[in-house]
Amino acid sequence: MDTRSLWHLERRARVAGGFTLIELMVTVAILAIVASLAVSSYRRYAIRANRTEAKTTLLAIQTGQEKWFLQNNGYAQDVATLRAAPPAGLGIPVTAAGVTVNGLYTISFTAATATTYTLQAVATGRQADDEAACRTFTVNESGVRTPADSTGCWR
Repeated sequence: MDTRSLWHLERRARVAGGFTLIELMVTVAILAIVASLAVSSYRRYAIRANRTEAKTTLLAIQTGQEKWFLQNNGYAQDVATLRAAPPAGLGIPVTAAGVTVNGLYTISFTAATATTYTLQAVATGRQADDEAACRTFTVNESGVRTPADSTGCWR
């Protein structure tokens, strides 16, 4: 083999040898950017999905309150009655402090009489990172819910 063909063989071996450090670093940087976008998008989606815990708990309490009113001629007025199993209470699965099953919201009465009530669910823990308009949900005996449906929080 002459020197010229040996040089071509060596050059071809170097070119086909693999990736350079620069190519590898560019690929890693692109993957890091795509991963950070995907993680933040997933986090926003998960927070929106977790709102269901507040909404379903409040609506279950609202339904239970109507049953309670028919049987007792008044609404339940404290978390202890919400927690107690029927017929002594509504049987809603919250802790003694009013924390929901997954610990994402704290349920409380902001106003309660025998004929009216307003319940509130306030985001706690990692759910407190939700957008400001959707951190607190309320419902009352008339079915009025906040935040307003126009915010999209109840959807």
